[in-house]
Amino acid sequence: MGTLALAVTDGMLHFELSVAYEIFGSPPTVPASPAFPAGTVDPWYEVSVCGTGSVRVGPYRLEPGHGLERLRRADTVIVPAWADVDVEPPGDLVDAVRAAHEAGARVASLCTGAFVLAAAGLLDGKRATTHWAHTEALAARYPRVEVDPDVLYVDNGSVLTSAGKAAALDLCLHLVRLDHGSSIANAAARRLVVPPLRAGGQAQFVTSPVPAQDEHHPLSELLPWVIERLDQPLTVEDLARRARMSSRHLGRHFKAATGTTPLQWLHTQRIRLAQELLENSDQSIDAIAAATGMGTATTLRRHFNRTVGVPPDTYRRTFRGGAPQ
Repeated sequence: MGTLALAVTDGMLHFELSVAYEIFGSPPTVPASPAFPAGTVDPWYEVSVCGTGSVRVGPYRLEPGHGLERLRRADTVIVPAWADVDVEPPGDLVDAVRAAHEAGARVASLCTGAFVLAAAGLLDGKRATTHWAHTEALAARYPRVEVDPDVLYVDNGSVLTSAGKAAALDLCLHLVRLDHGSSIANAAARRLVVPPLRAGGQAQFVTSPVPAQDEHHPLSELLPWVIERLDQPLTVEDLARRARMSSRHLGRHFKAATGTTPLQWLHTQRIRLAQELLENSDQSIDAIAAATGMGTATTLRRHFNRTVGVPPDTYRRTFRGGAPQ
């Protein structure tokens, strides 16, 4: 958390910049509690927009409040999408981003902002992604970068990259989750009316990442029904029977609505519930395993570690109370 700088220059796209400013610019509303008596998250990010003079971002003219030298003072630097990937990004932007990382900043690119990070040498020897339409160009221009065209975002710790448009939202929410915990990230997602968790390894090609809310949609009744029964050993056949369709037909609807399979979607909901219980309850790992339908603590630990990257006990110590200790 702390200070967060948005790096802008002529030739950037406005959507990704707006996404980052919307998410990091103001804290989400949360239930009032001893930790957040005002019903908002405090401390939140101190956001600054940094550039060189007046810049053109998409169809808009923007007046940054700070120069690019401000990037070196930021804890996190966000580089939005670079419009023309056939043109080298400005040297002053590349130098400022590199200097910020050398000074200890966490640097994240959204969509084709990865070309700026690659030009700065921050992606050398690292796995990275960008919009699927430009992954070949990124790999050809920067052969030392391990370009993965099939994921939503890649987290290398101090350097992160995302695919296009909706994936920029996913990466920004991922950063909020790292800094404040899943409950706060979920609150931010609810404010934006977007899915609270799409894992970075999910494929970029998603017909519709947000499950339809139309009451006539085949999944409109099924998804809430499943969420209320995560403690039960549900199978695809159980879901298909509830939806009154074949398992194959159900799979097609899930792929179209969520971009994944019924079992993968169910697994994600179980992990999300485990995260919330680890953050906000005193339940034992065994109890959480039962509440999430994982059965045993051993099974929960195996799946949680594989999905989240850390064991449940470590996650609880880190995110207890909704924000890192």
